[in-house]
Amino acid sequence: MSTTRAVSKSSAAHSPYQRLFMLPGAKAFCLSGAVARLPISMMSLGIVLALNHLYDNWTIAGTMSAAYVLAMSCVTPFYARAFDRFGQARVGRLALAVQIVAMLAFAFAALVRVPIPLLFALAIIMGLTQFSFGALVRTRWSYALRGVEDGEQLLNTAYAMEAAIDEIVFILGPILAAWLATSVHPVSQLFVPTVACGIGGTIFFSLKSTQPPVIVEQVSVAAHDDGSPAASEDADQLTLRQLKRSGAKPKSVLFYAGVLPLLAVFIVFNMSFTSFDVSITATMKSMGLEPFLGLQLAMFAVGSCIGALVFGSCQLKGSHWAHMVMFLSLLTVGYVFFRLSMDNLILLGVFEILAGLTVSPTFATGNLIVKDLVPAESLTEGLSWVTTAGTVGTSIGSSVAGIVLDASNPHVGMMLPFIFTLASVPLALAGWALAKRRG
Repeated sequence: MSTTRAVSKSSAAHSPYQRLFMLPGAKAFCLSGAVARLPISMMSLGIVLALNHLYDNWTIAGTMSAAYVLAMSCVTPFYARAFDRFGQARVGRLALAVQIVAMLAFAFAALVRVPIPLLFALAIIMGLTQFSFGALVRTRWSYALRGVEDGEQLLNTAYAMEAAIDEIVFILGPILAAWLATSVHPVSQLFVPTVACGIGGTIFFSLKSTQPPVIVEQVSVAAHDDGSPAASEDADQLTLRQLKRSGAKPKSVLFYAGVLPLLAVFIVFNMSFTSFDVSITATMKSMGLEPFLGLQLAMFAVGSCIGALVFGSCQLKGSHWAHMVMFLSLLTVGYVFFRLSMDNLILLGVFEILAGLTVSPTFATGNLIVKDLVPAESLTEGLSWVTTAGTVGTSIGSSVAGIVLDASNPHVGMMLPFIFTLASVPLALAGWALAKRRG
């Protein structure tokens, strides 16, 4: 504790981002966590590209990618619960090993063109081994900033920076996947994120000095530790026996007031992104400008990165829920301008950058709300539920947009994003009301 206070006082004149990386071990877990996150932006697209190149079938490719994402969404919160209960390193080393084996099995199976049903099964198994490195990194930031002067503001900065890293991963990942599939080998985009996850994850879980303690473990060990070296060495084994014997189990974060409305916000809010992606894809295809699609989509992500950096450097007053409502309202207005300017791609790009300024702050604010709502021993689970809600929302958004586009045209499809974000505002207000009542 005294070390972090000393770091804070000695760095008071530095920017918030400089102060973050002056914390012991922060650079290592932040960078390794970023590298380990590469599969989240490459595997889903990688499956589509591999299946289309090898089997020449878009329908099977899209369905298999959706099966992988759905399987991943179902298990992510349960991995997070295990991380919270037993510790990041203890669970992570085993989970990472299983994950890498499953990813390699799928990649090699695609390489040798196994029958489609077997490949489907392997894609689902691979999805069931995935967990959220983003949630683990954010939990470490919360632990690293405990007791630091202005720790709450620095946590805003850390979560904003992580949102920016997510955006960078989602900008570079698809570009890298497409290049690997078309220029190296149709399956190479499945191997690269596997290697990145293996290297980044191994380093991340080896960094024990920044690993958050398991609070239920601390209570058990404190009650039985007699101070001897043997007791210290047997702490992990002793704790597991006690947990099994006592049935100690924290309640699910879903039962805390305000969590369900927040997850509903993130489901509906994230529907706007894929509905925009699908609608702008259809728009540019109708214009014969598909080669520039990546650049057009990147404008939104660039705005989001800028927004993350600005948000992390500012200190907003008031409730996080109030900030959430504000950001969602501004994004809704931005989406309205998307619809009005969609026939002028240059003007649309300008509005994408401006509207994108609210995206990362919305994600960062959501994570800060989770930290307010759930106890420290369940933080990873809470953050992972937010990630899962976002994944579910993006899946639903793309499906709804596809149905609308088949029935009408891109101009109607481009109305979906602002309808979705507008619908998320009353959900955020409901969450804010519950939080006030709880307070």
